[in-house]
Amino acid sequence: MTLHDTQPFSAAPGADAWPSASVAEARAVIADVAHHSDHLIRLACTVLVSHGGSEAERRDARALLIVIEARQPLHRRRVGPPESEAEQ
Repeated sequence: MTLHDTQPFSAAPGADAWPSASVAEARAVIADVAHHSDHLIRLACTVLVSHGGSEAERRDARALLIVIEARQPLHRRRVGPPESEAEQ
């Protein structure tokens, strides 16, 4: 183990600002989920899964992300034309 490994990590000044602002915005999107697009809800869930304040908040964000993903599974997975068009 080197000296570098034993020193605590210290982020750059102001580095704490972006996660807290992003988490606050993500919480606002989730609080008003009926008025936001699936894409924005998906982004908000991703932020909360990574940076949520508690395990319950991260778990709820993962659950909502699964629900949003299940709403349009074929749309997101589709790469090429549908099989019926490809055969013609």
